[in-house]
Amino acid sequence: MSINRIRSNNTPRRRIPGFRKRVVRGCRQRVRGYRPGMESVRAVLIDIDGVLTVSWEPLPGSVEALREIREAGFGVALVTNTTSRTRASIAGTLREAGFAVDAEDILTAPVATAAYLAEHFPGARCVLLNSGDIREDLEGVTLLAPDDTKSVPDVVIVGGAGPEFDYAALNRAFGYLQRGARLVAVHRNLYWRTDAGLQLDSGAFLVGLEQAARAEAEVTGKPSAAFFEAALARLGVGAGEALMVGDDIESDVLAAQRAGITGVLVKTGKYLPETHRDATGTPDHVIESFADLPALLRGSAVQELG
Repeated sequence: MSINRIRSNNTPRRRIPGFRKRVVRGCRQRVRGYRPGMESVRAVLIDIDGVLTVSWEPLPGSVEALREIREAGFGVALVTNTTSRTRASIAGTLREAGFAVDAEDILTAPVATAAYLAEHFPGARCVLLNSGDIREDLEGVTLLAPDDTKSVPDVVIVGGAGPEFDYAALNRAFGYLQRGARLVAVHRNLYWRTDAGLQLDSGAFLVGLEQAARAEAEVTGKPSAAFFEAALARLGVGAGEALMVGDDIESDVLAAQRAGITGVLVKTGKYLPETHRDATGTPDHVIESFADLPALLRGSAVQELG
């Protein structure tokens, strides 16, 4: 049984350059039988890692669920803090896994970072600490060469963690901050899940840099409100017409709820019972996995979990 198709309206929001707007197009009339609170939903924002995939392998039922949501006429934006790949690379990998997506469906934190720097630090010289080549998504950003140890950057960009986050690199970033560079973080995730289990992410290192340099990072990806606003702008919907699905209760779900978006927590990926219990708020909805989302939207029988 497919989700009943819905109709949409357009609400202009902030836009990020290079992230093309795709307004949700017209469908048939609103149908009865929606779960309470879902009548106004026109678009779905979806985290990738831990929700659709783990280590880029699709989670059970996720390909089919995304297809059903699209066929029902919901607008879809994949919103991710992933910093190991570009949008184009992510889209190609997801297509190989069976997901019908392209690069324009994806908003990455690096793309949002480029927009933030263009607005707040135009022309700034930046140094990037990141695991993975994301220069393609940092359009317009002036990056100093990795071997340039003499120039002092205007901005230190902290991306995703990996082997590059060794003592020398972190100490060099600390030195730049002491000399006046601004600190911009693509995200502040503490960890993420792979097929080998939970892995430490850059948020753990970011806290140390902030404390040591007495600097507060400007965060451009989730949980930044501007990141969610950009996704809404791309879909042409208001916050009250969107739903955010994520496995990170703080950065995905509660951050979206603070922006006025309905939050759905999935118990896959980095989800842990203790982080759920100790969270700063309560998700609007909790489901076992993304495969359960079509039923939640339909108002069909689906077990909501505490």
